[in-house]
Amino acid sequence: MIILTKRLAFELGKYNINVNAIAPGITKTEIISIGRTPSELEELFKEKAKSIALGRIAEPQDIANVALFLASDESSFITGQLIVVDGGTYDYLSHSQ
Repeated sequence: MIILTKRLAFELGKYNINVNAIAPGITKTEIISIGRTPSELEELFKEKAKSIALGRIAEPQDIANVALFLASDESSFITGQLIVVDGGTYDYLSHSQ
């Protein structure tokens, strides 16, 4: 996806078309709740939040805000980028607490 994003940005830039990608982290959506009870979800979110710098799971609006920004004139000089929206998720293999 990253290579495709960069290639399309290169190819379509001459037509004034920006191409970017959003890479969301864990987000509170319906799909994540499939097969889980409310208490299991709460435990999952609590556990996952421990590895996120902002200490919480993303709401759908957090991801939508980035999409809205990328669709706006404010991002007119941004293209070929992968925007990671994960609240600063830690990788415990390469970072220590």
